[in-house]
Amino acid sequence: MAQDPRAPHYSPDGHWWWDGMAWRPVAPTSPPSGGLSTGAIIALIAGVAIVVLITVSVLSFLAFKSIDASLRPNITPPANAIPCDRLQLTQVHYHAALQILVGGTPISIPTDLGRTDSCSYWLHMHTGEEGIIHVEAPSARTYRLGDFFQVWSMWAGKKELIDASHVSTISLRSDQKLLVYVDSGEGPQPYSGDPGAIVLKNREVITLEITPPTADPPPGFDWPPGF
Repeated sequence: MAQDPRAPHYSPDGHWWWDGMAWRPVAPTSPPSGGLSTGAIIALIAGVAIVVLITVSVLSFLAFKSIDASLRPNITPPANAIPCDRLQLTQVHYHAALQILVGGTPISIPTDLGRTDSCSYWLHMHTGEEGIIHVEAPSARTYRLGDFFQVWSMWAGKKELIDASHVSTISLRSDQKLLVYVDSGEGPQPYSGDPGAIVLKNREVITLEITPPTADPPPGFDWPPGF
């Protein structure tokens, strides 16, 4: 049966169609979309989120280190400065104790002294062990009280002095005097030399007393169990 010429149909080349009254151009169709699938979009978003998270973490770490450095200003170490490392090569480990009194009142010493986020000085203190100096070093060289105050200075970022006129950041007034006692197991003995030259020995107790008044005898030191 012949096709009704009034019925809608397409031209043989497909570019025209008959609407029953006239030929009209066929509207071009859009090519298939080249966009990403839903799964690909989700993967891309997840990847970007991971990159952002890593970047933020790195920047936060660098900011923390910068703040830590700003809180501990740099002091140029002397040529014979006590090193700060991971203590991997520790061969000797012993303890001495330090007491500081001003007018008969004990002065606290930071118990994290000599330890940072990245290393520990060979002379340092541990949290919860008030006044105890840990000597942890790769060799049994002579370590003195002045070395400990040098570490204190490097750790604190400010001068911590030890001599006849200074103890840490305390400068003695003209009416004050520094009395020094060393107890090597026989009770506190007066020491009249340079306090910075006192050799640190195992279970030795060093008392720095800024007077007056004078605590006579100076207070004893109670070693915790295990020392």
